[in-house]
Amino acid sequence: MPKDKTDNFLKAIKKYAKEQKTAMHGEVKQLKTERLKEAEEEAKRESQRKIKENLRKSRNRKTAQFAKEARENRSKLFVERSRMVDEVFSAASEKLIAYTATDDYKEALRNSAREIAALFEDNDCVIMLSERDMSAAEEIKGFFGGNVQVQADQNITIGGIKGFCESKSIIADETLDTKLQAQREWFVEHAALSVV
Repeated sequence: MPKDKTDNFLKAIKKYAKEQKTAMHGEVKQLKTERLKEAEEEAKRESQRKIKENLRKSRNRKTAQFAKEARENRSKLFVERSRMVDEVFSAASEKLIAYTATDDYKEALRNSAREIAALFEDNDCVIMLSERDMSAAEEIKGFFGGNVQVQADQNITIGGIKGFCESKSIIADETLDTKLQAQREWFVEHAALSVV
């Protein structure tokens, strides 16, 4: 082979190799660019996912913390409300106990006995008084027509009268204890002391 032909052949091979090398570099560069872009997009998606996950966890923690604080505050309010109601009704109980030493109370006790006696008619019954009111037992008995037993009732701590007529299946409760308890229930239900 003549030298020119060989040189031309070698030049052609070198030119072709250089073109192939340039093409391969271009393909590698494009592949790197595509892979880098894919990796960036994946990293961005993963980053956004982690941010959302962290936000969700943070929100859940804050919500749980808020709910716990709200429960604790409601509990404190409930305790304070109960304390206030206890205080009010303890004072009312003390005033009612003082009232039981008055002539007005003795007249109210007689009136209650009359009302219960009218309800029981002439039937046998059991009448219950507080220990303090047992001194009025004989007078109370006088309002009833049937056989009457008068007993001290430890559950009547303030005063008043309670009766039971078995033949009529009636229980009459005119005690200040029961009336105060009814007022307490009404107060708790209607007073603007709600726990939200």
